[in-house]
Amino acid sequence: MNPVEIEQAISELAEAPFDAAEFPYAFLEAFGRKATEIKKLRKGDTNKSDLGGVLQRNNIHIATCVPGAVSDTLAALKNSAATTKFKAKFILATDGQDFEAEDLIGGETVACTFQQFPDHFGLFLPLAGISTVKQIRESAFDIKATGRLNRLYIELLKDNPDWGTAERRHDMNHFMARLIFCFFAEDTDILNGEDLFTATVDQMSNRDGSNTHEVISEIFRAMNTAIPKRAAANLPRWADAFPYVNGGLFSGSTEVPRFSKIAQRYLSHIGGLDWTKINPDIFGSMIQAVADEDERSVLGMHYTSVPNILKVLNPLFLDDLNAALEEAGDNRRKLANLRARIAKIRVFDPACGSGNFLVIAYKELRAIEAVINERRGEADRKTDIPLTNYRGIELRDFSAEIARLALIIAEYQCDVTYRGQKEALAEFLPLDSQNWITCGNALRLDWLSICPPTGTGVKFQSEDLFQSPLDQAQIDFENEGGETYICGNPPYRGSKWQSAEQKADMASAWAKHPKLVKTTDFVSGWIAKYLDYSDSVPNSVAAFVTTNSICQGQQASDIWPAVFGRGVELCFAHLPFKWQNLASHNAGVTVIIVGLAPTSKGIKLLFGGATVRECDGIGPYLVPDQLVAVEKTNRPLGPQGTMLFGNMPRDGGNLFLTSEEASELRAQSDVKHMVRHFVGSEELIKGKQRYCIWIEDEDAETAAKHPFIYDRLKRVAGNRSCSSAQSTREFAKKPHRFVQIAGRSEKYSIVVPRVSSENRDFLPVDYLTSEYIVGDRNFALYDAPLWNFSVIASRLHWVWIGTVCVRMRTDFSYSNTLGWNTFPIPKLTKKNTDDLTRCAEDILLAREAHFPATIADMYVRDKMPTNLQAAHERNDEVLERIYLGRRFRNDTERLERLFSLYRKAKMQ
Repeated sequence: MNPVEIEQAISELAEAPFDAAEFPYAFLEAFGRKATEIKKLRKGDTNKSDLGGVLQRNNIHIATCVPGAVSDTLAALKNSAATTKFKAKFILATDGQDFEAEDLIGGETVACTFQQFPDHFGLFLPLAGISTVKQIRESAFDIKATGRLNRLYIELLKDNPDWGTAERRHDMNHFMARLIFCFFAEDTDILNGEDLFTATVDQMSNRDGSNTHEVISEIFRAMNTAIPKRAAANLPRWADAFPYVNGGLFSGSTEVPRFSKIAQRYLSHIGGLDWTKINPDIFGSMIQAVADEDERSVLGMHYTSVPNILKVLNPLFLDDLNAALEEAGDNRRKLANLRARIAKIRVFDPACGSGNFLVIAYKELRAIEAVINERRGEADRKTDIPLTNYRGIELRDFSAEIARLALIIAEYQCDVTYRGQKEALAEFLPLDSQNWITCGNALRLDWLSICPPTGTGVKFQSEDLFQSPLDQAQIDFENEGGETYICGNPPYRGSKWQSAEQKADMASAWAKHPKLVKTTDFVSGWIAKYLDYSDSVPNSVAAFVTTNSICQGQQASDIWPAVFGRGVELCFAHLPFKWQNLASHNAGVTVIIVGLAPTSKGIKLLFGGATVRECDGIGPYLVPDQLVAVEKTNRPLGPQGTMLFGNMPRDGGNLFLTSEEASELRAQSDVKHMVRHFVGSEELIKGKQRYCIWIEDEDAETAAKHPFIYDRLKRVAGNRSCSSAQSTREFAKKPHRFVQIAGRSEKYSIVVPRVSSENRDFLPVDYLTSEYIVGDRNFALYDAPLWNFSVIASRLHWVWIGTVCVRMRTDFSYSNTLGWNTFPIPKLTKKNTDDLTRCAEDILLAREAHFPATIADMYVRDKMPTNLQAAHERNDEVLERIYLGRRFRNDTERLERLFSLYRKAKMQ
């Protein structure tokens, strides 16, 4: 269940007659606990309560009680031995009139009437496996409103299927934006009368809702008719009470979808909510999912936390402004200068979605301005910050409308907070009709036309927001010459997964660097557009949330030299972290934040968790002061052995054997040598046994005479002949051999998986005899000196691979040309190689002592066998002393040394 579904279930529970015996089970059901769990609790099989309530292990302890005993019952739950023994995370007590609960882990408490407890449902989201950010736990209203609007949306589409078509989807979304404004406006006194919109619709609509669409249409028409034109408009008397809103929100068609009785009741219920509680920086992200069928299943998940947004905005400009505010103190001149500076700042999000970044930026700057006004004794002063200085581009029309609406609401709420409701109301209507959120393709539009450096205006781009006419005058900035900050969270799409249209967008964005079109992620297109923009606006600064892949592997080698070559640098960056909405439903994407600015000699900031490091430069891999990009090479730069791919069968599985088939063939003297162990990455790491048929060319005739093998080779030939790849079809004539044989060992191989988990402190690597055929899921060093094993098994190499190679999500994706051949190894003496060989032997012997434990078993972080951990420690000690004469202090120092050596090796 998603939060919207949970909120609905909890609200229905609160409205139903209270049943003390049934309530604990109904409460758990509302949070999506499985029917089998509830059944076992009812039977008492898993109910661990010692107070006559319901206790689900590792979850919650619930007890109902007689009226007036709620606080005492909660105290008893907290002191319960069962609560402690069975690790309940929550305790809850209620008598059907009052409701009290506590989060025993976080310490948060709830005390309210029974009817009000749905307002606090966010506290209990972990019961549904959803751990989430504080802001969304506290935003019961936004989730409730989203759910109600979603049910109305679905009901309207049911009765008006044509409004769900592509041709009319914009009309439907535009109608929803109008409704949201009406609900907000009537609860904040923007409309002249308490609940004016909802009450009018309820009063003037037929019981069956048959004329509701006509009533709403007339209301919309009134709000688009200026007062002097009202008489000629022939509005109904009841509609004439609505104010003139303008702003393009109610212009154009006033057609409204038809309402059923159910839809009309949904509308009334939505109007009954307290819309003064709307949080535009949360609500906008949630409501955009209502209009998107693909996103509706995870309704309520689309929220970017304010702390994450501030990771972008703080180093981009807010930290500097707050420092200037502190430095100004109570100096009236300095405060006035800072206020004038803030009023000229332009914030531009070219992937604005529903406006989260713009709303937070606006609210933060209004907060700073309010402090300035207060210090100057001008607390009631009208804001100098024009909303039109907060520009955006968004591809989806509904999201673009919601972004503008969110900013309008944010402006009103800020006015109420800092100046009072009376002043806010006096200046709110009519709305500004200017369009500062452009609906269009950010990789195709000219950013200069939307966010010019001075008051040259905004060229209107498309027929988009609020039905604005195409001949609308360009929008001039009210304040010229200000700073421009570009920010946002552009869409992610790997280079291999981009559609033809997206590839064309990338070609447009990277027009000056066409080689980057095919190999870079979609998000890099926004970096390309910033480079072009900064050519004309050299004082502009940008910060984007991006996938960490653009600072790894070949992309790092491609993108950043092009960026640096255009006179742009990384002025700050956040090291990889998880960009999450709700933990059980987030995309699981690991992101970085990159700050881009014209090259300067200023200090650069590198953020990692709670730490920040100052440095002179940030390189392609987000390593301080190391600006070099690692380039693929087919030969090792140092003394290490040559690493090759494993062998690729392309056989349709027909050259592989079960354990029983392998045993049977090994019992036959003429073919037993054709049966080999096969090692892919899973076999290497998890110790799985797998066998294959391996036939040398000189044994092909003998193999073809064996009935079982002949049948397998016949299948191989048939499979290959049907392949779409010509190279594979050609090998149908040689069914006895693997298609790609990269190498074979005479004695042994050192084998590394191509993909492995980052949750190990050392890369998985093994040493195998020539009996094993290495598969193409691995790389191998064939008959190379054993000291190479020592290098691969080191922390030094783990850090290098984790930095310069691509990641598959967070897993390591090993590369021989980018990770191994480039790994800088100093010149080694015989003593060095002897010492490293001994270290490799010690690691292998330590593993052997734990047979049959596998690499997967032995290399669990913090659970490695003591002797194996010690062997790796000795290995790191020996290797790092070769590099530095001592152990490195941390991974940053390791990387700095490795990049320094790499740079020197490339110059030789």
